[in-house]
Amino acid sequence: MEIVMKTLLTILLVIFCVLCAIAEPQDSIAVQELQEIVIEAPKVIRKADMDVYHPSRSAVDNSKNGMQLLNNLMIPTLAVNDALGTVTAAGQTVQLRINGRESSVDQVRALLPETIRRVEWIDNPGLRYGGATYVLNFVVSNPAVGGSFQGQARPALNQAWGFYMADAKFNTGPSQWEVGGNFKLTDNLKTHRDYTETITYADGATLTRNETSRGGTMDNSMANAWVSYNYIKPDTTVFMAGLMFHQNITDKTLYNGLLSLSNGSDDILLTDAHGNKGGTPSLWLYLQQNLPRKQMLVVSFNSSFYFGRSFSDYLERLPEAAGYLTDIHTLIKDRNQAYAVEADYIKNWKNSRFTAGASYTANRNRSRYENLSGEIFHQRQDKIYFFAEYFHRFGKWTATAGMGAQYTDFLFKESGRGNHSWSPRPQATVTYSLNQNHNFRLNFTSWQSTPSLAETNIVPQQLDGFQWRVGNQSLKTSNSYMLTFRYGFNLPRVNGSFGVRAFTSPNAITPLLFWEDGRLITTYENSRGLQNLSFFLAPQVEIIPDWLMASGYVQYRKERMRGTGYSLHNGAWSGNVSLQLMHWGFALGGQYVRAQRDLWGEKISWGEDISIIDLSYNWKSWEFSAGVIMPFGKYDQGSKSLSKWNRNEQHMHLDMRMPYISISYNVQWGRQKRGAQKLVDVNADADRSTAGGR
Repeated sequence: MEIVMKTLLTILLVIFCVLCAIAEPQDSIAVQELQEIVIEAPKVIRKADMDVYHPSRSAVDNSKNGMQLLNNLMIPTLAVNDALGTVTAAGQTVQLRINGRESSVDQVRALLPETIRRVEWIDNPGLRYGGATYVLNFVVSNPAVGGSFQGQARPALNQAWGFYMADAKFNTGPSQWEVGGNFKLTDNLKTHRDYTETITYADGATLTRNETSRGGTMDNSMANAWVSYNYIKPDTTVFMAGLMFHQNITDKTLYNGLLSLSNGSDDILLTDAHGNKGGTPSLWLYLQQNLPRKQMLVVSFNSSFYFGRSFSDYLERLPEAAGYLTDIHTLIKDRNQAYAVEADYIKNWKNSRFTAGASYTANRNRSRYENLSGEIFHQRQDKIYFFAEYFHRFGKWTATAGMGAQYTDFLFKESGRGNHSWSPRPQATVTYSLNQNHNFRLNFTSWQSTPSLAETNIVPQQLDGFQWRVGNQSLKTSNSYMLTFRYGFNLPRVNGSFGVRAFTSPNAITPLLFWEDGRLITTYENSRGLQNLSFFLAPQVEIIPDWLMASGYVQYRKERMRGTGYSLHNGAWSGNVSLQLMHWGFALGGQYVRAQRDLWGEKISWGEDISIIDLSYNWKSWEFSAGVIMPFGKYDQGSKSLSKWNRNEQHMHLDMRMPYISISYNVQWGRQKRGAQKLVDVNADADRSTAGGR
């Protein structure tokens, strides 16, 4: 009888948790927490539109900031690298949010683990997320302290590389202040480039050039500082304001090499350097007004201003010669602005939700070409976006349907040329939940991509002795469509998902190569489209309960790309795997990532193939850790061009086998105001130029 009663109680508790999850109550400012009863929630609750992860006590205890907690959750599909400050999924960028407000890795890192109540993983974002592929939302509740301070230092032991941060929060009455900053150091990191190319001229003649590395360096140091203010009137009004300043101190890559030519000409010494530096102050404002009958109005404003420069230097000379065969210098100074405002209306009923909104984004770009006698070019870009979305639950089924519409207009002042277009953005999701452990989801989504400043820049930029790049001002906004079927499952000690994803972008903006007047020109076009089909599996396995856990993601993708004069195919595996052992205050983790091989235009490119091992120990308010980046394998990042005019393959290798130590500290005191929650956020990132580089 005792066993039956325990089993019945367990079933009732599980049903209670599931019912709470299905009800999807909206987070409000006033939250009452039970102090006497603690219910251990399942590791993942599968809702109609997201997977919800509740941090375990061991995950919180072994974390000193938000990024460490996210890493300890080991969410399948995610590749979380706290040392490098990256969060990706299936090779794609993940949009991070805190209480619905779009945030950065730095802001997630500044979260107190004790305040994170749950993490929402959304792999089918709705229309209000602006075309994001994946969204990760941290739901943060009111900490029962009046202030907090966090600090972290992570230097490498054999390189001028490291990360340092500090953040403090204070309360005065109904107000909350936050001030913080961080610094990322990468100085004189040794690099090597393997490069070979075969040029086919317009008359059919060919020339092969092999580049032998003679060493190089990479610098990538940056700093951020921020201050924010929150005013909260519970259940009525929330006002938030923040200032941030980002300084790109130095971002420079320098290669030295020896070119050997197949036509028997003398070897050539080359120097190829490119980079940028500049600052970006930004301001954001947020107002949330709760209305009667479960209604809400949210307004968000964001602006940024970029001032900086980008440069490119390419030099070729014979070993014994005093002069240069090729001497190219490009220097662009930018003064670019961006403004964005969004207003959303949300109405909730018992089993349904309606959301509608509108946003406006403006970019004003001014580029001065110092290498062209200071010639100035202006670009104006405006985007208007409307959407409406309706969610309804009936029994074991839920459905979401919505429609967005985007108007894009851009103009080049000096030439008077420009373009404008209307683009629809339909989206729909149907979910069937067999029970709390199994659900099936079919999702269709679409989004638009506007031409960038670099893609529309018609100023000719020389890349080397005969290659040039010229933008195209006739580009149109491209459209993308994706259909995903996913099965999510919870089994004893195993949970995860697997499925299939189909993607098409029928007019994708891609590079285009052609010969003109003895020059090989790279420009951009609205291609004939990219289509791909992906199969994926993302499991999380509890090998030893509360001790040893593994998670990972594996994907196989087959794709086809078509453009002017070419039709290409590609198929490749990618994925990541993480393993973590936690006990007695120690946490030992390991991760390996094989980057996705992406076909875009006539080029296959891949990001970082990287591995990392880390051992940490928690003691009171401190965490001490040591690890190694790239303990095995070889760092590789590169591309392979399949163009009939320029077939090349490039591999960039860094001396990334870096042992490091890390010290983290956080302390809390007093009684603190509940952190404000943004339900929507609008993005306004100032664009920047890109100087030519091979």
